[in-house]
Amino acid sequence: MAVTFPFSAIVGQEEMKRALIIAAVDPTIGGVLIFGDRGTGKSTAVRALANLLPPIRTVEGCSYNCDPGKTAALCPACKAKLALGPDAAHIREIAAPVVDLPLGATEDRVAGALDIERALVHSEKAFEPGLLARANRGFLYIDEVNLLEDHLVDLLLDVAASGENVIEREGLSIRHAARFVLIGSGNPEEGELRPQLLDRFGLSVDVTTPQDIGQRVEAVKRREAFDRDPDGFIAGNTAADGLIRDRIVAARARLPVIAVPDSIREAVAGLCVSLGTDGLRGEMTLLRAAKALAAFDGDDSVSNDHIRAIAPAALRHRLRRNPLDDSGSGIRVERAMTELMAS
Repeated sequence: MAVTFPFSAIVGQEEMKRALIIAAVDPTIGGVLIFGDRGTGKSTAVRALANLLPPIRTVEGCSYNCDPGKTAALCPACKAKLALGPDAAHIREIAAPVVDLPLGATEDRVAGALDIERALVHSEKAFEPGLLARANRGFLYIDEVNLLEDHLVDLLLDVAASGENVIEREGLSIRHAARFVLIGSGNPEEGELRPQLLDRFGLSVDVTTPQDIGQRVEAVKRREAFDRDPDGFIAGNTAADGLIRDRIVAARARLPVIAVPDSIREAVAGLCVSLGTDGLRGEMTLLRAAKALAAFDGDDSVSNDHIRAIAPAALRHRLRRNPLDDSGSGIRVERAMTELMAS
């Protein structure tokens, strides 16, 4: 089993770490897009996230990670097991899935296809689940997402919109739950992301190479320590990772009771109007993300501080290009917040 660098040991990149934690607290936010320089810890942070996620309850042997508490969404095999009683179902806890989607993956591998071995050996038509089934109730990670082939982008858009994967081919007619948090990373120098997919990400963060000498030195020292003794380094950060995990679990429980004052809703609406964002998706995402951040911080309600912290990530990828303003989108969001909250 591959060992991963601890999340709590990542130096700097606070906006990226905050966005990933928020997505873990509230998966309905819509995922995280991480764009930036090579070698800035994008993949490391996503893989480290897997060790922070609380386990999920599922039915033993289920290919779709069915939730035994949601009987209406169970696959046929799980319904049959549960009909025999909870003991027969072998309900157990498993690690929340974090699934990699390789750029060269075929549509059959992603969506699932006919099980060729059973077709040839037993002359049976059976479904072999794909990566979308494995990612259900977890995270689907795409490195270099801006290089993803168009037919896979279209497939992901359909599934992300419906929360269901539908396969109609070779005499098979299968549909199964496919609700996952989409995490994408990439280097903007290698191409832009299709607007349709860009809009599906709830949060977008920019990562850059740190310019602070102290941060750079500390990052290199920690990586050297990890490479020299991975098990010892992980053990030394187990308590810190566990603390973050406990805060995520507590935040999930607190999330439904976090209050959002009308003054905050008005401020968010004014910010989106000022920036000219299309539709209401950015506004809704910002409020959801701010609630998740408030829950993680242990607060009872959303404040201006939560809005300031998360607004750039929630809105920067929803802004129209302004030919008269060559400022970065994050700077435009921060400037609009400053003007709005000063008035």
